[in-house]
Amino acid sequence: MNPMKISAVIIARNEEHNIRVCLETVRWADEIVVVDNFSTDRTQAISREFTDKIFQHEFHGFGQLRNDAVAHASYDWVFSLDADERATPELADEIRQAIESGPPADGYFIPRRSHFLGHWIRHCGWYPDYRQLQLFRKSRMRYRDDVIHEGFDLNGQARRLNNCVLHYPFRDIDHYVAKQNRYSDLMARRMAEQGRQFSSHQLISHPLGAFLKMYVQQAGFLDGMQGLILSGLHAYYTFIKYAKFWELTKP
Repeated sequence: MNPMKISAVIIARNEEHNIRVCLETVRWADEIVVVDNFSTDRTQAISREFTDKIFQHEFHGFGQLRNDAVAHASYDWVFSLDADERATPELADEIRQAIESGPPADGYFIPRRSHFLGHWIRHCGWYPDYRQLQLFRKSRMRYRDDVIHEGFDLNGQARRLNNCVLHYPFRDIDHYVAKQNRYSDLMARRMAEQGRQFSSHQLISHPLGAFLKMYVQQAGFLDGMQGLILSGLHAYYTFIKYAKFWELTKP
């Protein structure tokens, strides 16, 4: 296993609108691995133009799916990217420099800059978004088996890179609602599995708190109309999540 080579690992499902552009931005990697959750569109066909390392896996939660994907990587260094993300040339250079100039850390947080309704979001808690450990040594890192918003365990030191991953999570408001409908299903299931208790105040206090945090505390108002819409949609998602939680746990 060459310690300085990098596997770019992408998970995808029905991402024909994104996958080509995503894969174009990781051509610099020493190999590209795509783990597909049985797409019914052209995701697989497009991926074959870039790599023959395409694997099919059932979805049993994002944590397990990411671990399945990392297991297919040939090299110890893994750059994990979602299909709706892009690696800039500046980030690619910084990644190479980080692991080749040594001594490297065992994992690196990479900031994300997210695009929403024609606008790069600079606030709303979306930027800089250092929650993702996207570059790491597979021998030192494992995702937790969370169904969504998966955590990780790193046996070693983590540092931060400076250049961003570009993130295009939602094509429009309809896409936001459809995507968050699935995520709210997963979050409600996760809360139920954790044995959490539902209280009716959660349907009021949590959506309101989510809106105020994003729009006021995290300065979403500075992102103009997009910030207002995004904050309102986040409150809607929070309401639906707790409504589904009630539905799952009601007597």
